[in-house]
Amino acid sequence: MLCGCIDIGTNTTRVLVADAREGRLTEVLQRRAFTRLGRGLTPGGAIPAARIAENAGVVAEQVALAEQAGAQSIRTVATACIRVAANREEFCRAMLEHGGVQVSVLDGEEEARLAFLGATKTLEQPLAGRVAVVDVGGGSTEIAIGTVDGGVEWWRSLAFGSGFLADAYLGDDPPSRDQLDEVRFHASQMLADIDPPPVDVAVAVGGSAASLRRLVGDVLGHESLERALRELTTGPAVDVAARFALDPQRVRLMPAGLLALEATGQLLGQPLHIARGGLREGVLLDLAGM
Repeated sequence: MLCGCIDIGTNTTRVLVADAREGRLTEVLQRRAFTRLGRGLTPGGAIPAARIAENAGVVAEQVALAEQAGAQSIRTVATACIRVAANREEFCRAMLEHGGVQVSVLDGEEEARLAFLGATKTLEQPLAGRVAVVDVGGGSTEIAIGTVDGGVEWWRSLAFGSGFLADAYLGDDPPSRDQLDEVRFHASQMLADIDPPPVDVAVAVGGSAASLRRLVGDVLGHESLERALRELTTGPAVDVAARFALDPQRVRLMPAGLLALEATGQLLGQPLHIARGGLREGVLLDLAGM
């Protein structure tokens, strides 16, 4: 069964089409557009009409791509940016009228559950014990803890992500040490009152984590994160992007995402292993009843 997921996030809108068979997903198509819907948006603020129209066009293109790839069922989800927008109903109406899709706006709990499902069910080797899945998105960070067989037992959704932190603090290119310290402090303060249960292993999902794999490999510990931060801040984003074959817009966000991942890893007391799947894969697995 070919299933499609369109994920409308704070920084990007992505389409993923995969073949779901025998408990496995085989990717057929994936495309991404940087839309930065959440740029400058505060909780309760309204997404500008021009950005809504632009995103509706992106969604319409991605729906067409998914249908051309043979997707028999397509689910469209939206996360933090749309969740907190004053005009979320207007946004969803525009996606239906001009993008051709009904949008499901995920609450924090459902976003955490689907990210956990996508991360833990697409592993090459099953993980034993209690697993933490950290999903640093553009506008929020979800932490979900549970077991591969039993699912989520504990979760939190926190109102900070790479887009929010970069917009709030990282005004220079490359960012200064003081700006990076402000991001680090903000992330640690947001997590100060969180008391998660102990875990045996932690995995990271989301755009920042996936991009960091190109810089330092599959494990984000203290040394690898410090090395990645040095690489990301040694020159302008366009130069770093060319060196590592990344999008310059992603590079501008990555130091903030990295510091959010660093803070959550310290909270959990574990290095973060970068997962192969996340929210979109979770949506497809859920859609296929797997």
